[in-house]
Amino acid sequence: MSHEQPVPAGKTALELFRTIRLLDALPNRLLARLAPMAAVEHAEVNRVLFKEGTLCDRIFFVVEGLVALDMYVPRRDPTRILTVGAGEVLAWSALLSDQRMTCTATVMEDSRLVSIAAKPLRQVCEADHEIGFAFMQCMASALSRRLLATRLQLLDLFAGTQPV
Repeated sequence: MSHEQPVPAGKTALELFRTIRLLDALPNRLLARLAPMAAVEHAEVNRVLFKEGTLCDRIFFVVEGLVALDMYVPRRDPTRILTVGAGEVLAWSALLSDQRMTCTATVMEDSRLVSIAAKPLRQVCEADHEIGFAFMQCMASALSRRLLATRLQLLDLFAGTQPV
């Protein structure tokens, strides 16, 4: 999890994009194209951003705060698989067009998010392959880190259980 410094209130989406380490490798012209499509949101504790199994039409970047990712596990209550914070991405499945969310995202502490509607984002990536490649490289890197963190969390979660 990133430990970025708090960003002053009132910043534009473009200014907030520049504070997210995940987006450091993206060219300024891409960030400038994304900014008009973005919305800066304040999310209060316990707000559900999306639910497992539902369609979500936005991708979220966490600027400040914490968001829990919970997943239904058969024969168990919903299980927390990960907590994400500043500099991380949520609802990346929306980039894949009409993909259902694989977990439920619930805000754990007041958070500031930048969200972008997935369809226009996909259109920008398809129309400008240089931008699309740079953005998808950024997402692939984030997902690689997320996969590793999730695997480690699951190893801890299921340690000592018997295989089915």
